[in-house]
Amino acid sequence: MKFLETKLPGVVVIEPTRFGDDRGFFTEVFHKEKFAAAGLPDVFVQDNHSRSQQGVLRGLHFQYPLWQGKLVRVVIGSIFDVAVDIRPDSPTYGEWLGIELSADNGKQLYIPEGFAHGFCSLTDADVTYKCTNVYKKEDDTGILWNDPDIGVEWPISSAIVSEKDKNAIRFRDLVFG
Repeated sequence: MKFLETKLPGVVVIEPTRFGDDRGFFTEVFHKEKFAAAGLPDVFVQDNHSRSQQGVLRGLHFQYPLWQGKLVRVVIGSIFDVAVDIRPDSPTYGEWLGIELSADNGKQLYIPEGFAHGFCSLTDADVTYKCTNVYKKEDDTGILWNDPDIGVEWPISSAIVSEKDKNAIRFRDLVFG
């Protein structure tokens, strides 16, 4: 298992080792001691699974004040996964990172607390993610997925977006406290 730092401090790409043959493959996707040694959370309290058709865009979501760190992976299909640094005191505040996660490449992305998260489905896709805190509806919020102040370069020509995500706040209007 490889843990690769990214340009956003705390956001880590995890590349599990796959052992394959003509029957398929085996891979270890989480190992408490290896995650702890890499400085990542080794306790997750909630697992989620979502299914999205090709072209669906979900995000940019976060919880506040009960932040969630997320360990994201794809079990069917392919997505473009995005993390946006929304920690006001961070030197990378407002910067984003995007990476393709797929069932074929097996990569995972750890997005720590203090980041907004979103993805678009490049194919029909099943996404699973582990969370460091439980979901609380009253803490659920988000930033407009196509906010020009962030400038995420989504790799799809048109997006299928929920009403909630269409009406999310602008990045410049983000206030904590």
